[in-house]
Amino acid sequence: MAELTHPSEMAEVEETLKHPQSQKGVQGIIVVNTEDIPIKSTINNPTTTQYANLMHNFILKARIITREVDPQNDLTFLQICSKKNEIMVTPDKDYFLIEIQNPTV
Repeated sequence: MAELTHPSEMAEVEETLKHPQSQKGVQGIIVVNTEDIPIKSTINNPTTTQYANLMHNFILKARIITREVDPQNDLTFLQICSKKNEIMVTPDKDYFLIEIQNPTV
């Protein structure tokens, strides 16, 4: 997993992770940079890498679709619901946050 170069960046990431981690049903949180590299995760490395790679491509496609419909618009949040979990993604200009939740908790 990549490390952030500036202490202020790490502090910002840590602060971002505090609230979701304390929520009931949260199974994992992953922060991924724009190069598709996980920089912080609360779950194991193979699962982190898999989510980071797959969600990065999915976010890019969702952003393209959003802009095709309205060029003045942009993707701000993405939620995927499946039988086993919910995946919520919040993209930012430098990072994106993936939160995996158990919806039955």
